Amino acid sequence: MPLIKGFRVFCGAVATTAVLGWAGQALAADPVKIGFLVKQAEEPWFQTEWAFAEKAAKEKGFTLLKIAVPDGEKTLAAIDSLAANGAKGFVICAPDVSLGPAIVAKAKANDLKLMTVDDRFVDAKGNFMEDVPYLGMAAFEVGQKQGQAMAGEAKHRGWDWNDTYAVINTYNELDTGKKRTDGSVDALKKAGLPDDHIIFAPQKTLDVPGSMDATNSALVKLPSAAKNLIIGGMNDNTVLGGVRATESAGFKAANVIGIGINGTDAIGELKKPDSGFFGSMLPSPHIEGERTATMVYEWVTTGKEPPKYTAMDEVTLITRANFKQELEKIGLWN
Repeated sequence: MPLIKGFRVFCGAVATTAVLGWAGQALAADPVKIGFLVKQAEEPWFQTEWAFAEKAAKEKGFTLLKIAVPDGEKTLAAIDSLAANGAKGFVICAPDVSLGPAIVAKAKANDLKLMTVDDRFVDAKGNFMEDVPYLGMAAFEVGQKQGQAMAGEAKHRGWDWNDTYAVINTYNELDTGKKRTDGSVDALKKAGLPDDHIIFAPQKTLDVPGSMDATNSALVKLPSAAKNLIIGGMNDNTVLGGVRATESAGFKAANVIGIGINGTDAIGELKKPDSGFFGSMLPSPHIEGERTATMVYEWVTTGKEPPKYTAMDEVTLITRANFKQELEKIGLWN
């Protein structure tokens, strides 16, 4: 009888071990869940980030939870929802960067890893929250590439710097905007455009009407010798407005080079057969979506925290000659 009882205990232990082993395997098979929250889910830019984050999820074997967060209330609720659904971390482009402290507090309360993309959080004093991992555009470097593209096209057209002037629409209240236009001006000067041929036009609003007004105020300062114009600004709309102002002032498209930054706001203009708006520096939402999702996944699974700042300066000049093909490559053409 003792022998039989011992055998039963042994069998029970084996069975228990087997069950626990199967349970462990089942738990191990559950994929890691990572959130990806964006402020304007309907925009092609964020659709592309999502699509390539999904690509990373399939390659790495994690589950991507995509949530639109158009306002602060939905943002904080979404973070609770991620935690309730077993997520371990998330990437976010917040609807308002001043929500940073509240988002960080909510993430910590739910024990979630957090990384920002595109827009960097600011604290109550308006300072960047540099302790939160962030991946975004290298503003000065991208501005330099914009300026180089402008100078390159001017050279291609055979423009003489003596009768060429640049109107740079600025919005220095926004650090990113100032860095972009500073970079653009830096490149134009290095290309040989004289300092006194660059006119800065401060904008009151960051839209097409605002840049039209700023450019109009600058055009009256041009000398009579001004034949050719370069129009710059921190994004597509600031340049589009500037180009509109040159049209109203009688400048022909052949005598204007406007190059924006972003690409997605320039599609309608580039569809036109001719315009002083020559092109735009198209960033890389596909790279940003895939890279940030991968970074958070690796942080969750290996403990490797992303850098506090990952600068993205990969941009492509899109013009009437190539914009459709370049947008198709990354899913932004529709």
